Amino acid sequence: MNLSLENKTAVVCGSTQGIGLASAKELALLGANCVLVARSEDKLKLAVAELSNNGTQNHGYMVADFSKPEELKSIIEEWAKENQANILVNNTGGPKGGPIHAAEISEFTNTFQQHLICNHIMVQALMEGMKAAGYGRIVNIISTSVKQPLDGLGVSNTIRGAVANWSKTLANELGQFNITVNNVLPGATNTIRLSSIIENKAEKTGGNVEDIKEGMANQSPMKRIAEPEEVANAVAFLCSPAASYINGINVPVDGGRTKSL
Repeated sequence: MNLSLENKTAVVCGSTQGIGLASAKELALLGANCVLVARSEDKLKLAVAELSNNGTQNHGYMVADFSKPEELKSIIEEWAKENQANILVNNTGGPKGGPIHAAEISEFTNTFQQHLICNHIMVQALMEGMKAAGYGRIVNIISTSVKQPLDGLGVSNTIRGAVANWSKTLANELGQFNITVNNVLPGATNTIRLSSIIENKAEKTGGNVEDIKEGMANQSPMKRIAEPEEVANAVAFLCSPAASYINGINVPVDGGRTKSL
């Protein structure tokens, strides 16, 4: 099985922590040159220093804020003038939780911009380079809510569903250029995002943080919460030559929690 990403360049978004950073680390282990994208330059420098390097790899970063789409567009287009990416991992932190009927309009519009619009900006800036190279992998890290909406995450459920449909359409259009587009759907994963969700739930319900975390773990047949590296393994595989004919799919990485096939 060919998993080598030597001489490939991967642009990884939201990559200073959690699943994004874990994905960048796995791609680097397979030999890719990784370009990390996030809004904190200090955190980006630390993250780049954590990536493995065989001596020939050239890792770097771009400072960009996904809450400012026009700024992101300018930054990635400028980068693409002089550089070429073979791999794009779209990853953005989710919105705050809450029932959908109570959500403000701005929560939908802001989340739509940060997820779908910014993903689209990244693809449009990088796809011509992928076409020229004859090798492209686009992986969107979304959520299992694409298959089964999650209680208390109304805005997230809505926008992530839109991203999944955008992604499938894109896969249909770009496959002819040897560019695959797939989605990885994490379940409960040991990240800062999950800790925030648990703490908010505990505050609202008066529950115990550890009890809530245990309850989430027990929703999975494996009776535990995933580590970011376990999600990253799926991302890295889909970016590899071994996944050359896998296109337009959703891959849950949730220990079997999602009830649908």
